[in-house]
Amino acid sequence: MGQSSNVVWHQGSVNRGRREGLNGHKGQVIWFTGLSGAGKSTIAHAVEERLYEMGCRTYVLDGDNVRHGLCGDLSFSVEDRQENIRRVGEIAKLFVDAGVIVLTAFISPLRSDRERVRELVGEDFNEVYCACPISECERRDVKGMYQRARRGEIKEFTGISSPYEEPENPELTIDSSVLSVDDSVDAVLALLMKRGVIVKPEVESLRQA
Repeated sequence: MGQSSNVVWHQGSVNRGRREGLNGHKGQVIWFTGLSGAGKSTIAHAVEERLYEMGCRTYVLDGDNVRHGLCGDLSFSVEDRQENIRRVGEIAKLFVDAGVIVLTAFISPLRSDRERVRELVGEDFNEVYCACPISECERRDVKGMYQRARRGEIKEFTGISSPYEEPENPELTIDSSVLSVDDSVDAVLALLMKRGVIVKPEVESLRQA
């Protein structure tokens, strides 16, 4: 999409640094990617719950939920999927500027789309690959979406009739067919601590409090 003309960015006096100081942590994007059924939404919401217990400002952008509103006008064609991810990337960037830790749960099957978001957000972008064999994703599929896709009832279904390009150098890979949700959350929080986003090491005691 083209850039709007005759528009000038207005910078307010309350900037990102002041917002982060108020929040007590840095703004950051945790971008969960993987096949349908790989555990992206489950892990993202579990991470948010743990961060909330730590007093962090968070928000989850879930692929299904976003398509009810912001991206409700888009189909699942390649072009519309690209636009879907572009819009989410722009929203995620705004959350980072607000000093919020935003967690996104999108299949985002194309590597090029994820890289565009990385370029947009910059060093505050963290790609988390939820690696899970398609056989396990199908086993978890209570809605029968994979079966319908294999029967040809759902067109352009990622992993069946539409490709998924695995991340080449994600900040974190979670094998969700092996790791528990709690262990997956611990891995994400360890990444955030390593990157200096959060500085509260008492994770286990906070969970048990």
